Amino acid sequence: MRAGRVFAYGAAAGLVADLLLGDPRRGHPVAGFGRAAGAVERVLWRDHRGWGAAHAVVCAGGAAAVGALATRAVRTSPVASIALTAVATWAVVGGTTLGREARGIGAALRAGEVEAARELLPRLCGRDPQGLDADGIARGVVESVAENTSDAVVGALVWGAVGGVPGLLAFRAVNTLDAMVGHKSPRYRRFGWASARLDDVAGWPGARLTGALAVLAGGRPREAARAWRADAGRHPSPNAGVVEASFAGALGVRLGGTLAYGGRVEHRPVLNAGGRPVRVEDVERAARLSRRVSWLAWGVCVGGRALWARRRRMTGAGR
Repeated sequence: MRAGRVFAYGAAAGLVADLLLGDPRRGHPVAGFGRAAGAVERVLWRDHRGWGAAHAVVCAGGAAAVGALATRAVRTSPVASIALTAVATWAVVGGTTLGREARGIGAALRAGEVEAARELLPRLCGRDPQGLDADGIARGVVESVAENTSDAVVGALVWGAVGGVPGLLAFRAVNTLDAMVGHKSPRYRRFGWASARLDDVAGWPGARLTGALAVLAGGRPREAARAWRADAGRHPSPNAGVVEASFAGALGVRLGGTLAYGGRVEHRPVLNAGGRPVRVEDVERAARLSRRVSWLAWGVCVGGRALWARRRRMTGAGR
């Protein structure tokens, strides 16, 4: 069986498994990788960019190597290859848990339980919830759903289409390393620089695909495209700006502004300034848009891989 079909069937099965099962509460493979990366950090940590780059290479390269060895071990069995791709996809995507956490916060807000929503918010994003009212919490949820649609689903599918199981595992490794050491704390300002930059590079194609699909699937294509074009470049993140701006336009809401994050206050640019403020009901709308974008991304990645393989076959036949 050709690799494109293995990816198509395996990734679909993995997405269905994520839909049915979500993330395990204990023993998650990503948590296991995090513990291993932490052990490597304890050996390699120096307040130096070079040592941080070594950490990123060892951890992300190790994840890709595990994927390559596993792929090689099952290469003669189409069924085993599909199963491996399905397990890897389920392990690295997190769309169902993303939607579940967002909806849980939305339910608390609809019930008027703002304090409960504040307690739940750190499970979805890193900002300080204590100074946020109900609409501020809802805005944080919508922004996190937009960004994590790219990080937790679409980006993984893109790299899975490009590199199979090694691509899936390497992308999730890079994304996890950025969450662990990529922030600008005194300990990681230099050591985490390479992981943060690598995450920017790895996330670039997935963020653009997420933005494009939000434009197509959100119901307001002109507004979403306008917000992307006008506002994405003003965001401090080269990737989060794309997805947050396109989601803002697609949902007809205004995102960005002042927030407290990691013990500091940030004044981020407003995205889609012509939209209305986020309301509690927009949490559900964002979760639904995220699900549509995720499945459309699977279709685009499968189709793109099939077209690439066909072009290679035609090029080879023409020689």
